[in-house]
Amino acid sequence: MGKVLFVLYIGFLIYFLFLSDWYGREGVMDEYRYNLELFKEIRRFIVYREQLGAFAVFSNLFGNILIFVPFGFFIAMASSSRSFFKALFNSLGLSLCVEILQLVTRVGSFDVDDILLNTIGGMLGYIVFMICNLIRRKCYVRKRKRR
Repeated sequence: MGKVLFVLYIGFLIYFLFLSDWYGREGVMDEYRYNLELFKEIRRFIVYREQLGAFAVFSNLFGNILIFVPFGFFIAMASSSRSFFKALFNSLGLSLCVEILQLVTRVGSFDVDDILLNTIGGMLGYIVFMICNLIRRKCYVRKRKRR
């Protein structure tokens, strides 16, 4: 079941990040857009939150985090070692690949702030998995003691 959910999640991620008209993907842009200054876009969304609106601020700042939470959860679920650093590098690596693909295909833009927020999301997913796994193990031990 976990593998099926992971494949569905990856399909959703590809659709949402590269094909969805809903998120402003009207087609290929004429020029390359990129941001290489850390916190530049995050700061811009916070400073101009009134002009941009709550939805734009939420979807950019929290959306970039939330969209990678399932990845962190699934990567921890699929891995036998469940290393914090393995989850960190996998989340960072996938986010970097997404941003590079957006730059090369000119669908969206390359943004180091997105890489940071996506990686934070992946790590939150990893933490959620570890908490759920700890709770599951405690319940399993209690059930074994009752027998």
